[in-house]
Formats: sequence, C-alpha cells, structure tokens
Amino acid sequence: MGCFTFVKVVMVVFNLLICLAGMCLAAAGIWVTVDGDSFMKVLPPFTGDFQTHVNVGIFSITIGAVMTLLGLLGCCGAQKESKCLLIMFFSIILVICIAETAAAIVALVYSSYTEIILKTWATPGLKEQYGKDKILTDLWNSTMTTLQCCGFSNYTDFSESYYYEQNGALYPPTCCAGLQLFPCDDDNAGFSNVVLCLAEGTITNYD
Repeated sequence: MGCFTFVKVVMVVFNLLICLAGMCLAAAGIWVTVDGDSFMKVLPPFTGDFQTHVNVGIFSITIGAVMTLLGLLGCCGAQKESKCLLIMFFSIILVICIAETAAAIVALVYSSYTEIILKTWATPGLKEQYGKDKILTDLWNSTMTTLQCCGFSNYTDFSESYYYEQNGALYPPTCCAGLQLFPCDDDNAGFSNVVLCLAEGTITNYD
C-alpha cells in the first residue's frame, strides 16, 4: 500500500510539472503571437519566408495545450484513480512515443540533408547579422570560444560578411591561431588549424 501511494504521489507531481510546463509554453506562444518581432530577434538567420510558412506562436500554443491536457489527464487520473482517464493518458503517451520514434527514424535516414538545411539559414545569418546583432554575435562567440571552432562550415562563412567589412577584412579571433603575432586575415585564417563548429557530428580540421 505504501508503494502504491508513493507511485500515485510521484505521478501526480510529475503530471503537475508537465501541466505547468505546457501552460508556460502556451503563454510564450501567446507572447510570440502578440509581439513576434522581439522573439524573432533571437533567431536572426530565419528569414521572412520562414515566418510565413511556420507560425511559431500557433505552434507553441498547440504544443503547450497538448502538454497541459496531458498533465491534467495524468494528474486527475492518478488522484481519482480513474481507469478511463489513465487509459486516455497512456494512450496519448503511446501515440507521442510512436510519433517520436518515427521522427527519429526519419531524421536518421535523412541526416545527410540536415547539414544542408542548416547551412541554408546559418551561413546567411552569419554573413548578415554577425557583428550587427548582439544576441546572435554573443551566441556564436560563446559557441566558437567553448568549442574552439570557427563558423558553421569554415572561416569563409565570414568572408564578405558585415563583420568582415566593418573590421578591415579581418575574421573573428577564434578563426585564427597565434592571433597575438598576426592579424586574423585571409592568409592567417587559411593556414590556421581551426576546427569546424559542425562537421556531421565529428571534429574535422580545416585543410
């Protein structure tokens, strides 16, 4: 009996957390819908076409609503020990698990296209916004400093970029080795042995 009570309490608490998380996500979705411009500043590589085809606010509200409903079903079902509610809860969980498994399989099958898709928006974002948009610049600086890498593909991601033109044809410091001796220009960046920030899950050096 003690074990059953413990499981019941854990399930109630767990589903309450899911419910609260869903409410927060839905609230964020409402905020994005009301004032989407401030939210999209966090994702500068995404263009107007992306915003046209993907409504981030509606997506967040939908997912948040599903999570809230799921949390309420699990919480009420566990609290009232209702078989009907618990069956509905586990049925939804099963559907979600199947959907995630299918998505994972598709992602593995088409993983070769993932990098291409990311490059489509990451490279233009670096060229146009790095050095101009503080949030994007700080995110990339933190990533490149932590991983000791340069750019999405290589240092040429910054060629002819806003940062490149505003800094006298120089690349970010992380793109060069021995920066204390030489400026991070085309020659130094080309000869520096700096790794890619993304190389199909492996660490690859520039030639």
